[in-house]
Amino acid sequence: MPEATLYLFDGFNVLHAGDFGDVRDLTDTLASFVAVRGARGIVVFDGVGRDETFGPLEVRYAENADALLERLATENRQRERVCLVSSDLAVRGTSGQEVAHLGSRTFVRDLEPTQHRESKPGHLGDRLDPEVRAKLERLRRGEH
Repeated sequence: MPEATLYLFDGFNVLHAGDFGDVRDLTDTLASFVAVRGARGIVVFDGVGRDETFGPLEVRYAENADALLERLATENRQRERVCLVSSDLAVRGTSGQEVAHLGSRTFVRDLEPTQHRESKPGHLGDRLDPEVRAKLERLRRGEH
């Protein structure tokens, strides 16, 4: 996977390429992905919704997600390393040569081995006071 400082994700494209339960599951996974890399990310979904920020990940909704992804790539490609994650060849083609491109299926395939899933319960979180766990979750999501 390219090392980038900014990842641009085609939201529904990545959602349907993987085994994510819903948009929230995807955004949690992407927030963790960019945080571990010390990068930031913007996931863009077609349609109407509330723009939010989860730590280093911004979630945006747009009437035309492809157009917004192209604009974000153009605006940022001179200042930082950008990686556009989308299987839409038109979006990848118009984002510029300076932008790294990664297909959604490839991204999800490479992402899955890094996800850690326990087969048995016994997480440290299971032993935390619920109030402490809630505070830690808010911190992880970038909420105060």
